[in-house]
Parts: sequence; C-alpha cells; structure tokens
Amino acid sequence: MAVWALGINHTTAPLDMRGRFAFAIDQVAPTLHALRTNLASSSQPPEAALLSTCNRTEIYLAAEQAAMDATIDWLARSGGVSPAELRSHAYTLEDGRVARHAFRVASGLDSMVLGEAQILGQLKDAVRVADEAGTLGSTLNQLFQRSFAVAKEVRTATEIGAHSISMSAAAVRLAGQLFEDFTRLRVLFVGAGEMIELAATHFAAKNPKSITIANRTLERGEKLASRFGGQVLRLADLPTRLHEFDVVVSSTASQLPIIGLGAVERALKQRKRRPIFMVDLAVPRDIEPEVKALEDIYLYTVDDLAHVVQTGQAHRQAAVAQAEAIVDAGVQNFLHWLDQRRAVPMIRQLHAQADEWREAELARARKLLARGDDVEVVLDALSRGLTQKMLHGALAELRAGDEVTRQRAMGAIEHFFLRKEG
Repeated sequence: MAVWALGINHTTAPLDMRGRFAFAIDQVAPTLHALRTNLASSSQPPEAALLSTCNRTEIYLAAEQAAMDATIDWLARSGGVSPAELRSHAYTLEDGRVARHAFRVASGLDSMVLGEAQILGQLKDAVRVADEAGTLGSTLNQLFQRSFAVAKEVRTATEIGAHSISMSAAAVRLAGQLFEDFTRLRVLFVGAGEMIELAATHFAAKNPKSITIANRTLERGEKLASRFGGQVLRLADLPTRLHEFDVVVSSTASQLPIIGLGAVERALKQRKRRPIFMVDLAVPRDIEPEVKALEDIYLYTVDDLAHVVQTGQAHRQAAVAQAEAIVDAGVQNFLHWLDQRRAVPMIRQLHAQADEWREAELARARKLLARGDDVEVVLDALSRGLTQKMLHGALAELRAGDEVTRQRAMGAIEHFFLRKEG
C-alpha cells in the first residue's frame, strides 16, 4: 500500500494562492468523492482525506500505487491554476515522509504559531468528515490515529506550547498599540466560527465598550453574542453600519470578499477619519486587499500576524528537539506497521488455500462416514490427507533436480517446520 500527500501552506504559498484551494467544511465530502472518482483505476479507488485551514490545504491518499501527477493535475484544475504553477508552491510527500509531516502537523510543529493546539482539532475534524464520507480506509485511519497519539505525547511530555502566542492574542496586542483604552472601543466580529469565538474571547478579556457579532445565520450569531453580552448584526446591514466600529475582526467561509473598498471608504468619511483596526483571519480573504492602502486603516491578514506570533522562539528550541524525537519514534512505528500490511494479501491467499484443502478433506470424510466406514479410519484418512496436501509443495521442492532449488527449500523447511520453540 502506497501513501502520498500533496499540500500548500503558509511557508510555501502566499495568501491569495492558498485562498484558491480553501475548502469550507461542507465542501470537503463532495471534494473527496470527486477526487477519488478522478483517481480511480481498475482497482479500488484510493483512500482520501482533506485538511483545509487558513494556513494550509493538504490531501492525504493511500492506494496500491501512488498517483502523484494525477493528484497534482486534479488539484490544479480545482483551483484554476496550471499544474506547473501549483507545483512551484506545493510539497509532495510519500510513505515515511507523509507520516512525519502528519505527525508534525498534529503536534503543532509545522504551524505558523509553533506549538498551537488548534490544528489538532482541525485535523480531527478532517478525519471525521472523511470517515463519514466513506473515504477513510484502514491505512489512513491508522496514520491519523497514530498522529493523534504522537500529538498527545508531545503535548504532555514537552513544553512545546508553553510560550506560544495565538493569532487572536497577537491581534489584541496590535490593537493595543493603536488604541490606548480598550474600554472605549466598539468591536465587530464578522462570522461565528471557531476562529471568531477564540478572537472574541481574547478581546472580551480587555473589556471593550461593546461587542457585536455579524453573521449570515442570526441564530448562531445570537448564541455567540450572548456569551459576551454582545449584540447581533445582520450581515446585509454591515456596509451601512461599518462606521460604528473601531475594531473589525472577520473570519467567514465566503469565497469572495464581504467587506469591499467602497464600504470602508464611506465608513471612514462618516468617522471623520478616526482609524479602524481590521483583522482578516479568513482564507480566501474577507476584506478586499486594496483596503490596506487607505489612510487611517490598519489591516492585518493571517500572514501579517506571523511576525508577531514568532516571539518566544528561543524558549521553545529545547522542547522542539524533544518533540521531534517523539515524532521520529512514531514514524518508525508506522512504517513497521505499513511494512507488515504488505504481507496481508499473502496471508489471505494462505488462509484461502488452507480452507480449500480442509473443505475437500471434510467432504471426502463425510462421504466415507455416510457409507458406514469406521470413524477412526475416516479421521486417520482425513488427517493424512491434510498432511499430504500441506507438505506436497515442500516435498516437491526437495525432490527437484536443481541443487539451488533444493538448498533454498531445505532452508525454508527448516525455518517454518523444524525450528524448536522456546
């Protein structure tokens, strides 16, 4: 069984390129089915899983033979770019390198925020969706379950996450550099997903004047707003009320920007040029990139926040080395399991052959018993028949005229039939 992976992340591809390959959670299952249909050969379609976050999109696959070129071609078409352009930003991995990468991702070693824990939950969600879609087979399931175990050991045995700074904490820090008094700020959160919930938690701790949630689904927005004593805003009303807010944090699953240049320009005029601090945590972007050029607008994307979250790097180096050792051990264990899996077809053939011999001898014994033969004689004949069938191949090799064949057979027979136990 071959295992391979294709991906882009925050270190290999710019934000807009990552946006082309971002998949909302409800798009993952149909995307996996389309991928498997495209890659299906005469044998079974490949096992497949898809991880898509603001920092990465990765496809994991397993089949009898790897099909990397076909995987690249398919993903390039889905993002509307050429295979050559995708290759220039992508990484391709096979077998042991796939396991190492998956284990490092789950452990937070490959994250923009070193040691962050959110990626583990996102990876578990990706595995759950693949399982529910019926695209997760035994090989990928084993890979991911081992990645979760490695991540848990890294989290408990090292201090890899002790000095990490989340994106949300970084956003609060940057806002504090622009505004002196948080208690006078009106904060707007666009979206109601996990990223917004985390960001709202950090900003709420600073006691802003007000918190408002704008979301496409009012019920979900109200549920999140109630946690922070906030208000709810219809997404359709956002352009006309944008001027009311000093801080705007957006993270939705929209495929197109929902806050445009014109709306921000109008908001600035109504605010008499008072500044707005904006954070776009979405991939693809929620806020048009041209907004960043406006005077009195301070716009940060996930890539901009990377420079802030890298603080404390020196404190984590010892923990990183320890975590990498745990990953190494996990990779070796997975490769050993994968190697054992290669014997499964032979084991099945062996069981099938033994069952065929057993059924033949049982059928012969039943006939003898039906005609009244002595039970002891029938049992003796059954055991002799099975023994002869099992030893026939080995004895034929020993009687072969070729000396090399005989020597090879003698070694195998001694190993499988004549070795002493204990």
